[in-house]
Amino acid sequence: MPASRTEDSVTDVVRWAAFSCVLVPVVLLWYGTSLGGATGTALGLAAVTAVCRALLRRSERCATRPGAAGGPEAGARPETARTPPHRGRHQRTGAGTHRGGRHSVPPAHTGGNTPVG
Repeated sequence: MPASRTEDSVTDVVRWAAFSCVLVPVVLLWYGTSLGGATGTALGLAAVTAVCRALLRRSERCATRPGAAGGPEAGARPETARTPPHRGRHQRTGAGTHRGGRHSVPPAHTGGNTPVG
């Protein structure tokens, strides 16, 4: 994605967020919320917008920097050298992963999964 297109999308996001910072308190006032509550909401939304904008700019800079983590050349390895996906907490893979339990094949001398009684 070209840098100018990314910048435009970030700018659009920030514009919509600023619009929301104005619109939400107006709607709250319209529906009878106190002026203090609407002002607090506006300040909270403005703070969240500022933090999101800073994070978007930072990720933009990191993504365009070659060789950085997550950048275009970051960790460039051949397709055959990829690591396998995360297998969960116990790291078991392959045969023997499922070792029986409730759904295992019943022994020959029992009646299967029939209740005792």
